[in-house]
Amino acid sequence: MDKKIRVLVAKVGLDGHDRGAKVVAAALRDAGMEVIYTGLRKTPELIIGAALQEDVDAIGVSILSGAHMTIFPKLLSLMKQSDLNDVLLFGGGIIPEKDIQELKRQGVGELFTPGASTTLIVEYVKQWVAKNR
Repeated sequence: MDKKIRVLVAKVGLDGHDRGAKVVAAALRDAGMEVIYTGLRKTPELIIGAALQEDVDAIGVSILSGAHMTIFPKLLSLMKQSDLNDVLLFGGGIIPEKDIQELKRQGVGELFTPGASTTLIVEYVKQWVAKNR
């Protein structure tokens, strides 16, 4: 039997809007993945600690606060320090295209903007994990 894909879904910083994160978490769960939702207002350190504890395959972060150019690099740095080199960091939120390209260059996976298809997100995570884990 195949191991279930484990995904940590997180809301980071002061952003209090979690509808999108909950919709994505439900879609991943409906697709047969194990989903750990951290809840609102978590620090990057707490998110990476939870990812280590839960032995996840992927970390999905929702950011609507505009802090994406600070938060994602911090998460990447903590992941490297924690030897989470084979874990996908992906996300979504209101992120300008030029910032998406820069974050992807730094090592963040796909970044989904409002209105993205949950089917597309599910398939992306499945394909990434099948290829990299």
